[in-house]
Amino acid sequence: MTQRENLKKRIRIGTIVLIAVLLISYGIFQARNLAIGPVISITAPINGETSSSTLITIVGKAENVSFMTLDGFQIFTDTDGNFSEDRVLYLGYNVLTFYARDKFGKEITKTLELTAE
Repeated sequence: MTQRENLKKRIRIGTIVLIAVLLISYGIFQARNLAIGPVISITAPINGETSSSTLITIVGKAENVSFMTLDGFQIFTDTDGNFSEDRVLYLGYNVLTFYARDKFGKEITKTLELTAE
């Protein structure tokens, strides 16, 4: 085998290995949602906050979510996962419960504790 043929063979093998590594890396990157599951982030109001009004707007973002509720009522997100929900609080201490499920069946529950004066 000549030196040129040997070099071509090494380049061909190197290219195949590089493509295989890229495909495996991409597959792992796309599969991360399987491991992470649903995520709920509440931007406002802050947990434990006291409100002078009984009417509040809850703003947040949900990731990897196919179904979501707030105190048992379904809520919806936009295409980026953002949500905004208005709720009337009772005077005093309130606990709001978020529930979310992803398309693989993983679930998460998050509570938001607020006080209305």
